[in-house]
Amino acid sequence: MTELHESAGTGPGDAHFAVFPDRADAAAVARSFARPGSRTLAHASGRPWLVGHWHDDEIITANAGHARLAVVGCCPIDADELRRRTARLRDLAELDALARLLPGSFHLVAALDGRIRVQGTASGLRLVFHAEIQGARVAATRADTLAAVLGLDPDLEEVAVRLLWPAPYPLFETSLWRAITAVPPQDAVVVAADGRSVRHTRWWTPPDPVRPLAEAASLIRQTLEEAVGARTHRGGVVSCDLSGGLDSTSICFLADRSPARVVASTWPGRDPADTDLAWAERAMGYLPDVEHMVWDPDASPLVYEDLLGIDDLLDEPTIGVMDRSRVLHHLPGLAARGSRLHLTGIGGDHVAWCSEAYYHRLLRTRPLFALRQMRGFRALWQWPLGGTVRALADSRPYGKWLADAAGHLRGPLPPSVATGLGWGMAPRLFDWVTPEAEHMARRALLAAAARVSPLHPNRGLHADLEQIRSCTRVIRQWDRMAARAGLPMASPFLDDRVIEAFLAVRPSERITPWRYKPVLSAAMRGIVPDACLRRANKATAAMDAADGLRQHRADLVALWEGSRLEELGLVDGAELRRLARRPASPGLSDAILYSTIAAEVWLRGTDRSHRRVHQP
Repeated sequence: MTELHESAGTGPGDAHFAVFPDRADAAAVARSFARPGSRTLAHASGRPWLVGHWHDDEIITANAGHARLAVVGCCPIDADELRRRTARLRDLAELDALARLLPGSFHLVAALDGRIRVQGTASGLRLVFHAEIQGARVAATRADTLAAVLGLDPDLEEVAVRLLWPAPYPLFETSLWRAITAVPPQDAVVVAADGRSVRHTRWWTPPDPVRPLAEAASLIRQTLEEAVGARTHRGGVVSCDLSGGLDSTSICFLADRSPARVVASTWPGRDPADTDLAWAERAMGYLPDVEHMVWDPDASPLVYEDLLGIDDLLDEPTIGVMDRSRVLHHLPGLAARGSRLHLTGIGGDHVAWCSEAYYHRLLRTRPLFALRQMRGFRALWQWPLGGTVRALADSRPYGKWLADAAGHLRGPLPPSVATGLGWGMAPRLFDWVTPEAEHMARRALLAAAARVSPLHPNRGLHADLEQIRSCTRVIRQWDRMAARAGLPMASPFLDDRVIEAFLAVRPSERITPWRYKPVLSAAMRGIVPDACLRRANKATAAMDAADGLRQHRADLVALWEGSRLEELGLVDGAELRRLARRPASPGLSDAILYSTIAAEVWLRGTDRSHRRVHQP
């Protein structure tokens, strides 16, 4: 059995656990999950219910008769209120309403009359997986926890799928191990009293995007205040990103209104055209009680730094490894200033803005309005007229679009207008990916296309949900890395209640070529000064990525020496080594290496002696 290494951690921000039915065979299985420092919550019978690692500040539990509830993560629910709800619980389906009500970001676990229910967040930031182990159905918050106990090795086809750039829905949400089932974020998993029978039940659906902005702004403000308040109500010191952009600036001003003392953190980019510091200093003029830390841009890590040294325990490949050093670099300094939690503005781009694909439907329901807006978008994004017309005329259902994409995996990158107005970015494979890997990825795409339904019939809302869930796949790994580094992170924009409030706004008011993030500006008016709401752009860090390719090319060459992916027959290592030596090669600035590097780093992080990958 593979042991978890030291990165498993037990500090705040790194709660992870497995959930067991109330049966003798499950109790025997639970012993396989015990690790040094692990904790256990028991069923009414005394048998193990939850086994894992969590901090006292991350869990609230309640018991009443044969009912048990546990809220694990960030949630401000009062223990007495949870106890009252537990005492009234008669059916696990009643938890749908509770899960849709509570602010924060958390797992909700229940046990009632021998049945168990486990769910994460609709955002995908907190996930659930399950597998049958020695006759018992076990749920867990991490897939690798289950794989280690089962002695499983990753599935070769699943690794090949992760080489797609990007892996589209639903392929990026599957488990890397075939015997382990990933629960869709909108679902809960329910295990019957026999401890084996299992089903998924939907608890969340996105709101209809019909609310006028004038009506929605106050609700968005309230949900953001609650999300920040859930992290700051205990006071102490918290730190906040302050790039000067609308997202981080909003979080910083909301935190300043809380009982906590705030340390703002600004990391200027290397690009002389970067205006982050100027905008951050403008905000600081209105925050006299906030301490401001400005980091030396030349001392901050570049993209691609320390890829060979990553030893975090990850349960799937993540492109977040490219920026790992950058994300973690400033956390020790902020912890030294007393910060107990670092708040980010991550997710604001995904909820405060939205996909232009909504205009595919708006063109058919409000044609004159949509045409006026499309003229603006064409000018803003430099979309050609012909490509815009073709994208708007494309009415293929999602499954057909996915199947068609499987036939063009080696084609050039799709034009931005097709991505912006369509179902999303069509996946691609590049020259270094072998024909064998291409065959497996195409097979997976076609299988998914035959059965998939989009996340929403409206391609704009589908694109928004897919981007949110793609983002949270990265952030859940960064959160684990940050907790291991000693300072937990939190991203209030990615709380379910916040996402719902933004998604409910009419798309015609949420995205426009004439104003930048109008919904967030309207919601924050009166909290963030108007002078700080006028920013209409953001830094891109493109120079940091280009410099990273040049400065770390020796590490990239070393990454492909003895490549795990090459050993598995999935990539041409010689081609990757050639590219690493020529960082100015066409296309590399478009991040086309990211998915391949993510898969390689992840495979290197697995135990060599347990790295026999099964052929499909």
